Amino acid sequence: MKFFVSVVMFFLLLNCFAAAQTLIRDSCKTAAAKDPNLKYDFCVQSLEQDPQSKTATSLSGLVLASTNNAASKIINVKGIVEIILKSKKYQPGTEPALRTCVELYDDANDSLKEALMNVKSDDYRSANVHLSAALDEPNTCEDGFKEKHTKSPVTNENNILFQKILIPLAFTNML
Repeated sequence: MKFFVSVVMFFLLLNCFAAAQTLIRDSCKTAAAKDPNLKYDFCVQSLEQDPQSKTATSLSGLVLASTNNAASKIINVKGIVEIILKSKKYQPGTEPALRTCVELYDDANDSLKEALMNVKSDDYRSANVHLSAALDEPNTCEDGFKEKHTKSPVTNENNILFQKILIPLAFTNML
């Protein structure tokens, strides 16, 4: 009897993960078709690697999971910039741009916290506003380096961060 129950539970879990995978792929496909900046493959890969996304049963669940995912990435990228600042391993004249990036990541994190509260209360219009504000910050960080005519040490991280924030923004536009 225990074996039978275990087999049934296994197939139920397998079915849930398959449904979540379909939800992820379909949602990313629709979002990428509506927003040319959103990369379908990145969207799918990012969400399929996230445990919270893999258990989502609705688009609103994916919005919540992907917003959390973006918030985690902001904290990660801010930490990278803080390590660069502490190590003093950056090009001369780029310290002000790096410090500005830290402030921008704080602003983006605050915006994502607001967006999360909005998502939890099903206020997707307000979530959209806060996600849009957060989306500007990685590019603004990069602009600081362009103004100094220096290479940003976090361009790749900012590009990933931009995509991670764009995912929940694109999804809120579908609700």
